[in-house]
Amino acid sequence: MNELFEQVTLGKLDLPNRLVMAPMTRSRAVGGLVTDLTAEYYAQRAGAGLIITEGTQPSVIGQGYIDTPGLHTREQAEAWRRVTDAVHERGGRIFVQLMHSGRVGHPCLYPDGALPVAPSAIASGGQIYTHDGMLDHPTPRPMTLDDIASTVEDFVTAATYAMEAGFDGVELHAANGYLLHQFLCGSANARSDAYGGSVENRIRFAVEVAQAVSDAIGPERVGMRISPANGSNGINERDSADVYPALMRALAPYELAYVHVMEFGSREITKLVRAAWPGTLILNPHATGQEEKVTPEAATAVLREGLCDAVSLATLWLANPDLPERIRAGGPYNEADPSTFYGGDHRGYTDYPTVAAR
Repeated sequence: MNELFEQVTLGKLDLPNRLVMAPMTRSRAVGGLVTDLTAEYYAQRAGAGLIITEGTQPSVIGQGYIDTPGLHTREQAEAWRRVTDAVHERGGRIFVQLMHSGRVGHPCLYPDGALPVAPSAIASGGQIYTHDGMLDHPTPRPMTLDDIASTVEDFVTAATYAMEAGFDGVELHAANGYLLHQFLCGSANARSDAYGGSVENRIRFAVEVAQAVSDAIGPERVGMRISPANGSNGINERDSADVYPALMRALAPYELAYVHVMEFGSREITKLVRAAWPGTLILNPHATGQEEKVTPEAATAVLREGLCDAVSLATLWLANPDLPERIRAGGPYNEADPSTFYGGDHRGYTDYPTVAAR
């Protein structure tokens, strides 16, 4: 598996290996603030070529789940600084994922009880977990042109705070049925203005966010995550093979640090994205859409095939803080405990043993 341990350039960063830690929601940021435990969790995994954090809301209305972290106040940026310092002290590199959930939210999350916002007044059909039980996602408020412009600025502000917090860059979450993905998909976007209808119009918002954030912090510090054909959160894409190559061509002039593909049984579309995107490509490979986790063998295979330049893994990083060492040794690998994925304390978070500790 030597391919996994080759160096690769991402923006202006030279990564020591091609093993990326994928973003994983952990719901341990009560009040939107990360903690010293968060710093320990990410620092333990600093051997990754790149860490991409859990989804982090760029605004109050961007929150979609309980106890997820924010990056829209100075207090939140100062809390994140402890995380980035801890990762950098161990020689790691870390991007924060900026995730606006759009219609995947609920008034119970917002101090003013507002409706979540989205491109159109179309509900996801899903539910949100709360401390009081499961609640239906409501029909969102359709965004006005002023809302769209202010949301672009929210991403810029969050990216600026990310730089103050010491991050090496930001990843814009345009996948898994969240706000940017909602604009891309015709089943969630029924607009008749410049942000809806044609493929060119539906990709406009994602491109505008990428351009504005790149202008603010430099394109070499900006990545974007996409998930072609992924039906999460009520998304039903019928023209993925048209949308994503068009999005790649529109983004290409901005020379972003990378595009990160969350594959979901869409290998042919992955190949189309690879052909259309001239820069660094990170792939979370799920060729059939049924794989529970990405194995080191699968990661090596897509690198050898030339489908990507680096590979993101999720569950294996969650349970194995020393993953590169374990891969080199051929295992063994800790098994993740799903009951501790979301919320809780150090258990299932910072207490997975390393090989050296066994």
